[in-house]
Amino acid sequence: MAANEQLRKRMRELDLTQEELAEAMNAAIAQVTGRYGTVSVRTIHNLVAGNTRWPQAKQRLALEAVFGCGAVELGFAPHARSLAGHPTPASTQRHEEEPVLRRIFLTTSGSATIAPFFSPPAVSSSGRMGQSDVNRLAAQFALIVANDNTTGGTREAEQTALAWSRRAMHLQKTRPASQRVRGQLYGLASAFSGSALWAAIDGGRLDQAQRHLNEAVALAGLSGDPAMQFRVWGHAGALYRHLGQYASALTAAEAAKRTRTARDPLYASLVHARTAAYHADLRDRQAALRCLGHAEAALDRADADAPRPTWLRFYDSAEFHLLALITTTTLGLWEEAEAHAHHTLARLRPDMKRNRALAHAYLAHDQLGQREPELAVATAHKIPAQARHGRTARLLDSFGQRLHALAPDAPATREWFEKELL
Repeated sequence: MAANEQLRKRMRELDLTQEELAEAMNAAIAQVTGRYGTVSVRTIHNLVAGNTRWPQAKQRLALEAVFGCGAVELGFAPHARSLAGHPTPASTQRHEEEPVLRRIFLTTSGSATIAPFFSPPAVSSSGRMGQSDVNRLAAQFALIVANDNTTGGTREAEQTALAWSRRAMHLQKTRPASQRVRGQLYGLASAFSGSALWAAIDGGRLDQAQRHLNEAVALAGLSGDPAMQFRVWGHAGALYRHLGQYASALTAAEAAKRTRTARDPLYASLVHARTAAYHADLRDRQAALRCLGHAEAALDRADADAPRPTWLRFYDSAEFHLLALITTTTLGLWEEAEAHAHHTLARLRPDMKRNRALAHAYLAHDQLGQREPELAVATAHKIPAQARHGRTARLLDSFGQRLHALAPDAPATREWFEKELL
């Protein structure tokens, strides 16, 4: 089989690796079906190598969403039997499935997050903004979310997300579009600003985060998208928490609860779990634990197969236990916190590297709280060097201070500071 040079060329133009293309296609599928796609690196290898001449319907439409052109323009050719009017049973099923899938791809409204891997998308040749342009922006958003899950709030991620927000608003101002497409563009601009906001929070750049918050809230309001409004209020709560404005964080959580989206048990679980952390900051143990109970009960009721935006994919039982870990650590409930940490680590998806580092950092604090400095230091050492920035770095700094205060002469303390100085 000859390699698919057209697909290779398009990937080079967007500076996409095979792993990144698989991620973008899965995100495009998730945006319209509510379930993350199953495209693997092996799938992309077969597409690029020419082993797959005509991808399955979902894969074709995801490719079109990512690259903004048809499958034939990407170097693929329909099966001869299908063209001749004699499709096989399998191809008949795909042929009947494709119009339905295409209709879903072209009519689904949703917000997305963008990532630092793509060049700014070209608009339609007519100059009019359409759903295909929105889908390409949405695929970018999914990549930004994936990048955040892996690396956390770097300055580069913040600036990339902010640039895409400006790009979306530029298209909003300079290109004709339907009212529905304009609403989605506002939602995407808010999504990008929200991602810039989250990256700034995660990286401890709180002055910049406050500026991004104002923009993200305004754009979410213009979008009319309750899911995006929920997302922005969630980020607002996180920012107020890091600023030490715990009452304002609770107010932001209440605003998220008032959105229509919060009727979904999964959204409700997330906002209850976040509210628990804010109550813990205010040293209201009873309220914090009550909110954790509400969050767990709502998560048990949630329909895992219900269609939801790609950005919400991060919230699952592992994330619930991470938020419970943060809450119980803040309350000084060391044994309960350690149990939540182990649940988190056991359930985290492999791509959630930033959260794995955070869980280990909190676990080290909890073990130290139980007067086990050797075990705590061993846990902290499990955090790789590339993950030691942002919130994780700040947690490790405070861990070192507590370690020195609680066990200044312990061998583990000397070991920790000797390695930290290397």
